[in-house]
Amino acid sequence: MLLSKSTFASYAFALLCLSGCNSGEGKVAETSQQTIATDTASHTACSSNLPARFATSTPDTAGQQHQNTSHTGMVWVKGGTFGMGATDAEGRPDEYPQHQVKLNGFWIDATEVTNAQFAEFVAATGYVTTAERAPDWEELKQQLPPGTPKPHDSVLVAASLVFSPPVQQVALHNPAQWWSWQKGANWRQPQGSGSSIKGKENYPVVQVSWHDAMAYAQWAGKRLPTEAEWEFAARGAKADQLYPWGNEAVEQGKPKANTWQGTFPTKNTGWDEYSGLAPVKSFTPNKLGLYDMAGNVWEWCSDWYDANYYKTVAAGLAENPKGPARSYDSQEPDAPKRVVRGGSFMCHSSYCKGYRVTSRMKSSADTSLENTGFRCVTSN
Repeated sequence: MLLSKSTFASYAFALLCLSGCNSGEGKVAETSQQTIATDTASHTACSSNLPARFATSTPDTAGQQHQNTSHTGMVWVKGGTFGMGATDAEGRPDEYPQHQVKLNGFWIDATEVTNAQFAEFVAATGYVTTAERAPDWEELKQQLPPGTPKPHDSVLVAASLVFSPPVQQVALHNPAQWWSWQKGANWRQPQGSGSSIKGKENYPVVQVSWHDAMAYAQWAGKRLPTEAEWEFAARGAKADQLYPWGNEAVEQGKPKANTWQGTFPTKNTGWDEYSGLAPVKSFTPNKLGLYDMAGNVWEWCSDWYDANYYKTVAAGLAENPKGPARSYDSQEPDAPKRVVRGGSFMCHSSYCKGYRVTSRMKSSADTSLENTGFRCVTSN
């Protein structure tokens, strides 16, 4: 997609990394020519690799920890050793090689954190989410290519990215065609000004950044799962299965997860009864009793993202790994990324198989999206 100079200046921070949503083989944005060029054969990413936009300072919730830190609503995952990563031929390059990981036992939320739970946190702490704060251009420009022009002030407002299906079929190499920068989009108004979560208290909270998820977890006396913990839990402590429910494809049998059916991104048939987000516990849990470990929303993990990390730990047994010491994404080396897992309601086999238990994606810690949420864990 060619962008005029003025258009690129206005939407650089929203569109630059949308081109990076392609798999590792895809080309990165050719910003010197104000273009977003991608490998048209590469369709495996799921719109979670988006640009850093905001200053990272957030209100301190350390002294406002929630008093109820019981294991209510959580599931115990007995520790063990497992093969982390893919062995089949369906994965992206960063899912290989499979390597041995040993984990201690941990508690994990049975569901994604809901709007009601997040509202309780905000009411108790006065926390203001990333999407509710206007971008800081001085911070933002440090994470964009040198010389990127400052967008118009009308763009530098509290906003977030919202899924906006195109009216006609488009090439799948350019996610900018189905994401829009919506003023007023945040966890209370997931689709922008005028939308609401009223009546959706039991839906997963979305439009939350990694910083927001970390703040909630700290308040709740919990933490975000490591990537290894997340995958072990998603597998249901079962080895060599492709999905949380087993090996049957998501399109076969009865609906197993909230994913996209039909033609992405223009038509969702709603075969699974949902065309967007679904309430938590709408689908059968995995063998551990965990809901939505595939589909519905992408889930933040604590780890930095590095596409080559698995290669560095493949030789031995990794015990309770916490991921790489720093982030590196060749598509955006200046924008540190965190891992997201599990896929979302937007995942379709023609474009994205993020609902596989080994599928990995990444997003800058200050990015919030309509299809990204989280769940928490604790070792205590």
